[in-house]
Amino acid sequence: MSVFKCCLSCSVIVFPSVFQSVYPTVSPSVCSPFMSVSLNCRGQDEQFSLVFTIASFLMNFLTLLNGLIFDRFGTLIARLFGLALHTGGLLMLAFATPTLSMLVYPGLSCIAVGGFMLLLTNMQVANLFGAHRSTIITVYNGAFDSSSGVFLLVKFAYESGISLKASFLFLAAGSIHHLLRTIFLFPRTTIPYPLPDNYKYGISCRRSRKTNGTVETDSKMTMDDNPPDQEELKKTEKTFRECILSKFFFLVLLWLSVIQLRHFVFIGTLNPALERLADGDASIVSKYINAFAFTQMCGLLVAPIHGTILDRHKRKPPVPGMSEEEADLNSAIISFFLTSVLALLFSICSSIPVLPLQYFTFVMQMIDFSFLYGGMTVFVAVVFPPCHFGKLYGLITTLSAVFSLLQYACFAVVEELLDGDPLYVNIALTVLILFSFSHPLNVFLHCRKLASQRAKANTSTATKTVTVTEVESMVSLT
Repeated sequence: MSVFKCCLSCSVIVFPSVFQSVYPTVSPSVCSPFMSVSLNCRGQDEQFSLVFTIASFLMNFLTLLNGLIFDRFGTLIARLFGLALHTGGLLMLAFATPTLSMLVYPGLSCIAVGGFMLLLTNMQVANLFGAHRSTIITVYNGAFDSSSGVFLLVKFAYESGISLKASFLFLAAGSIHHLLRTIFLFPRTTIPYPLPDNYKYGISCRRSRKTNGTVETDSKMTMDDNPPDQEELKKTEKTFRECILSKFFFLVLLWLSVIQLRHFVFIGTLNPALERLADGDASIVSKYINAFAFTQMCGLLVAPIHGTILDRHKRKPPVPGMSEEEADLNSAIISFFLTSVLALLFSICSSIPVLPLQYFTFVMQMIDFSFLYGGMTVFVAVVFPPCHFGKLYGLITTLSAVFSLLQYACFAVVEELLDGDPLYVNIALTVLILFSFSHPLNVFLHCRKLASQRAKANTSTATKTVTVTEVESMVSLT
């Protein structure tokens, strides 16, 4: 998994005076990662805001490329590409010094892009658990969100006397584990959904194919196992163009973009905001940063709750005439609405300049962020054809990344025009959050329309049945 929100962590937890070569007048003791960054370190704050903007933008913008690689070349090539980027990024951070401070830019960007590729390929594992598919998807997204807590462990190791170089080299060595999983457990192409009855994967799959004396791709094996009626179903699937021109695509993109922007601005301005509320007290800022880093590690614990909400209908008897997609959409309404409500509450709390309230803000931010990507991923997997999943997932995150470029404008406004006070920017973003409610409203209206059509169809069928019964009874009497 990638270290996503590590850019903020780097500025206040990990790298001591990493941009000292850019700002040589800044004392390393003043800009220690375990102390508050004073007003003399504003240059470093701006540099880390820029690092965060670039890394978060590239992570989302290049997801379209990741999706195309995944859909075109399959799991093996996609994971090897992601592992190469992820490991290379960790090695860059390991060798970053004040004189080589620019390594932080490509290092964190490679970690973000490569980690997102690993997340994309990992989520297909959910296809192996039909009744708990949404839960598994949200667990992986929660783990991705919680990965920023790794830098908290790096901080504790640094305080214990372990060098940053040793810590990042250790993390880079962990890629060997991912490489072995890629070679021996994952299929070469993709895991199909719905899953064929006799589908095999991992070492047992490779062994069974070797004993048959034939070399077949996973996609060919999957096509052979598909029943004939699935071929007709594929012909009726929407094209990629039809998917991106649909209302569902536009509104889920809007929903993700506005909430994601709110999170990015909060993370990017957190350190100076805490400094302002703590009146520059280094110990207080460090305590709150530790609390924030700890809450991020809890995303993995919250994510299964979200998955349970999305999978709850699968534990109930199916409604007669209701398709699986309609049942999934009905469950998703609560998920999308709850995510928007949590985003609104989190944005309101972060706008209130009361320091103790920020503990509650951290919790709300963690819960909402763990819901955000999991909900979007499940929605794309449910509504759109599986053959377009990688491309659509990548296109949505890429377009949301373009929208998230507004975060740097927000950072500039806060630093240059508002003298470090993000209050008015927070209020404007809180108003923007209200547009995210259009997506759950649209899904609700769509499900209501489907329910109305189903009720009319059932009524028509019942009427026809009664008519046929009456005719048969009249014929029997004559």
